[in-house]
Amino acid sequence: MKEQDRTLDELCINSVRMLSVDMVEAAKSGHPGLPLGAAAITSVLWTRLLRHNPANPSWPNRDRFILSAGHGSALLYALLHLTGYDLPLEELKDFRQWGSKTPGHPEHGLTAGVEATTGPLGQGFGMGVGMAMAARFLGACFNRPDFPILDPYIYALVSDGDLMEGVASEAASLAGTLGLGRLIYLYDDNHITIDGDTSITFREDVVKRFEGYDWHVQRLGDDGDLDAIETAIRAAQAEQGRPSLIMVRTHIGYGSPKQDSPKAHGEPLGPDATRETKEKVGWPTDSAFHIPEEALTRFREAVEQGASREGEWQEMFESYRRSFPEEADRFETQFRSELPEGWDKDIPVFKSEDGPLATRAASGKVMNAMAEGVPNLLGGSADLAASLKTLLTGHDDRNIHFGVREHGMGAIVNGMALFGGVIPYGSTFLVFSDYMRPSLRLAALMDTHSLFIYSHDSIAVGEDGPTHQPVEHLASLRAMPNMTVLRPADANETAAAWRLAVSRPRPTTLILTRQKVPVLDITEGAHPHPLIEGVPKGAYVLSDCTGVPDVILISTGSEVHLALEGKARLQEEGIKARVVSMPSWELFNEQTQEYRDSILPPECRARLAIEAGSPVGWHRWVGHNGDVIAVDKFGASAPGGTVYKEYGFSIENVLSKVRILLGK
Repeated sequence: MKEQDRTLDELCINSVRMLSVDMVEAAKSGHPGLPLGAAAITSVLWTRLLRHNPANPSWPNRDRFILSAGHGSALLYALLHLTGYDLPLEELKDFRQWGSKTPGHPEHGLTAGVEATTGPLGQGFGMGVGMAMAARFLGACFNRPDFPILDPYIYALVSDGDLMEGVASEAASLAGTLGLGRLIYLYDDNHITIDGDTSITFREDVVKRFEGYDWHVQRLGDDGDLDAIETAIRAAQAEQGRPSLIMVRTHIGYGSPKQDSPKAHGEPLGPDATRETKEKVGWPTDSAFHIPEEALTRFREAVEQGASREGEWQEMFESYRRSFPEEADRFETQFRSELPEGWDKDIPVFKSEDGPLATRAASGKVMNAMAEGVPNLLGGSADLAASLKTLLTGHDDRNIHFGVREHGMGAIVNGMALFGGVIPYGSTFLVFSDYMRPSLRLAALMDTHSLFIYSHDSIAVGEDGPTHQPVEHLASLRAMPNMTVLRPADANETAAAWRLAVSRPRPTTLILTRQKVPVLDITEGAHPHPLIEGVPKGAYVLSDCTGVPDVILISTGSEVHLALEGKARLQEEGIKARVVSMPSWELFNEQTQEYRDSILPPECRARLAIEAGSPVGWHRWVGHNGDVIAVDKFGASAPGGTVYKEYGFSIENVLSKVRILLGK
């Protein structure tokens, strides 16, 4: 390398370092250690190899870069600003401040160029695997000889902490099994965590571990050899049959008095240490946010290069369109998150004679009916496909076998959704959604079109006992902002729930039964049936009385049928009852007050909710004078019907509760 080039490289690297330090100093909070240590690795990638277009962060064929170690967000913001993304210097000066586009951890959808919301360690690692899986699937669907319209690399910067998290192990294992060759992770191997040297908690041989996962692993020495970093990345690009991990020995807080110390991790350097650091690298000490013109010019080459690369790709895509017009239209439709015309025409309408039918079984029928009309629906389960009915028959390329890896599955589903062009789902038993909690939360935070399918939804699971009987899970999912939870009562509500989940590009959970339940017949009577219009609104009147009801029975899932039985028995006693099916609190809450009052009229004397889960939150819908038949303790091992009855889900208990509410 020429000395002039080496000097410019160092100037670029130090621009990233000092911008990061100045951001943290201005905010008086943040993490300067990672940016100081990893600036060299990322600068090589961003100035020499990354294929992206700062003017169009959504270009489908861009390479993706994920900062899995999201606490080092200042590093990413510096790179985005320097390379010309819509992130003005003023935003860097407002790092971690109210209303800025530079929050403490990167947030997808807020800041141009941020591919994923990261911070919970290991999640970015898992999401990158999902992106690589989506890229492979879509490439197989659309690429043709001489037309590689989708062939991006997926890069991530991962830390010691990322590799310690179990979600990374799960995702790494699956990535190696699948041979995701265009997945390249740069490991910021700085040997330091908050508690001290990594040797106190992290002594495994990472090379052997990832080679055991069937990854291509390269170990580099000091990060100062920029050409060695580039060579390693190019070698990883050439390794088409395996994902790659490039270990670079770095130094947290590089160049500062806190170098190689935990003190460099999560607190500003302070004025004195900042001055000393700048002096060491020959940086002006009398001004913050200094960017040398030569460095900015070098970084901003990404704007022209990106426009050129996307332009060349667009020319290729137009040639592709002439040769493969249907594929080109479908490609664009899928990346616009649009559904093809008539996508839902084959969704079945279930009849009472088809039942009783478990909603998990109905879900499987609906998914397979949609498979042709929604060619980008793909996913799988955590080794439970036969039980959960999530296999797409005749579409082996769209069935993902995640293995017993719920945590990794959740992150991977989010990564696939973030990549675009696909509608991904992951499935397991509801009780094991606990293993997926961080991924579910990030799906809600990022507002991704991630679908989570959960079966075995209540104490009716029976003999497997309390370890497999969810109790608090519905309440906890409903407590999560921006997560739509649907617990359908039968096969037809399940079909309506799936129609909504696929067409509404939001994170959604479907909660399904193992046990069989009757089918609500919608083929006779009112057209359209209240169910058809009611499920998307979250709640609707399933069965009504004449005039104002004495009591409203509100229920979800399998317990709706108990409510219907209760209404019939109450009618025999001269008590007027309305049955409201409420498959989704979130959707019901989105409706107008007028609609909500039409379903749950305030003048009604009494309300009783019936649900085989925690009562938490139900008093919002039943009011202070209402009551709830619910589960406020763990389940028990016995036949499902026995457990159900012993826990109060019986017609006798429903009638007793109503009589008490009405003072009879």
